Amino acid sequence: MVSPLDVASYFIFRAYEDGRESLMTNMKVQKLLYYTQSLHLALFDEPLFDDEIQAWRYGPVCPPAYRFYSKFEAEQLPIPDETDLLRIPEDVQNLLDEVWEYFGELHAYYLSDMTHLEFPWKKARKGLPAKAASQEPILLSDMQVLGQEKLIEIERSHPVFQKALPLLLKDAFSENTPNSYIKREEVHDWLNSLLA
Repeated sequence: MVSPLDVASYFIFRAYEDGRESLMTNMKVQKLLYYTQSLHLALFDEPLFDDEIQAWRYGPVCPPAYRFYSKFEAEQLPIPDETDLLRIPEDVQNLLDEVWEYFGELHAYYLSDMTHLEFPWKKARKGLPAKAASQEPILLSDMQVLGQEKLIEIERSHPVFQKALPLLLKDAFSENTPNSYIKREEVHDWLNSLLA
């Protein structure tokens, strides 16, 4: 397990590294934490961090991380100390890099709007009006299902998938193709082999 503040520091650092620091606000950090937790649950069947995520007015929020950055309100967050990044294991960094690649360029308000359309936030709010305050936790099981949906979405948007799909379909309907199945952990290698 890692701290949501360490995860937030990683994303803020990446924003500065990529020249996107002006877009890095507390709201954006909250949405990145939400999607990271969802994807980690989908991939590893366990949460990345213990702190709950709640269904606040402007979307999912991890309260300890929100409070930590609240003094900046909607302003750009400062670059973190690089030593914060040393506490994150390499396998977690790989996931964070994937989250950053997919969600990093999106504006905080766009991410907020996305979360409002998705079922975990809506379900946790139990029909509250959009502007009503709430501290209801978003269920880990709901975030896991969302993470599974996002994994499919991310996979389909990958340029390798777009090139591989016609080859896969052609191969699947060929009478000479033996029945063989690719295991979950082999998908990335298999997609790359189609382009070689």
